[in-house]
Amino acid sequence: MGAHVVNYEQAGIGYAQIRRADPRIAAAIHAALGDAQTVLNVGAGAGNYEPTDRYVLAVEPSAAMRAQRPAGAAPAIDARAEKLPFDTDSFDAAMACATIHHWQPPEAGLAELRRVTRGPVVIFTFELQRMPEWQRDYFAEPLALEMSVFPALDHVASTLGGKARIERIPIPGDCTDGFVESWWKRPEVMLDPIVRASQSMWKRLPAGVEERAIARLRRDLESGEWDRNYGYLREQDSYNGSLALVISEPD
Repeated sequence: MGAHVVNYEQAGIGYAQIRRADPRIAAAIHAALGDAQTVLNVGAGAGNYEPTDRYVLAVEPSAAMRAQRPAGAAPAIDARAEKLPFDTDSFDAAMACATIHHWQPPEAGLAELRRVTRGPVVIFTFELQRMPEWQRDYFAEPLALEMSVFPALDHVASTLGGKARIERIPIPGDCTDGFVESWWKRPEVMLDPIVRASQSMWKRLPAGVEERAIARLRRDLESGEWDRNYGYLREQDSYNGSLALVISEPD
């Protein structure tokens, strides 16, 4: 399985404007960390979902992403998930949010997380086959590429080992984190190129793929076709889709 290679020195600029931690997702992640007092956040980006009531150390290889961390955020070092510069069992817990599909390979980073952590390892990731039908339809081409680089949840769990479990997280209708599926009932937002710029799904596509997908979505929103087929989603408060936590406790 190849990683989804994205140059965040360019693609990461402006990321923090759209990708803001949703408090309900954050609560699930923090609960999964248990009573850990020292937490390692790997692939930390701009610092979303880091708890503020305990010691956190962040690992983020992109200078552009580190520069977007807010004042007072946890310290962030320039390192990669696949070779963490820490001794075995250095941290009470570890977390990785929407990042493992960028690791080369994901298995190396997951093994490193387990090595340096004596307690729970919490992975926030997606099972793209469970995305809303309209996104699987309109975004079929980019999602085909994404599905080839996202490791299956069961594979993540088995690679981490220990007592691993999977927790599904409903996506609120007013989710504040701008990943693709967060707009499951607000398709108009996906027409905004600034929003799409914060989503790695669009970064490696052949010329014209993104333009065709968005043109079709715009046309069907303007004609009412989208609402005739999928308007029922606008009445829902949350969506049980692709978002999941994989949580591994040591044996």
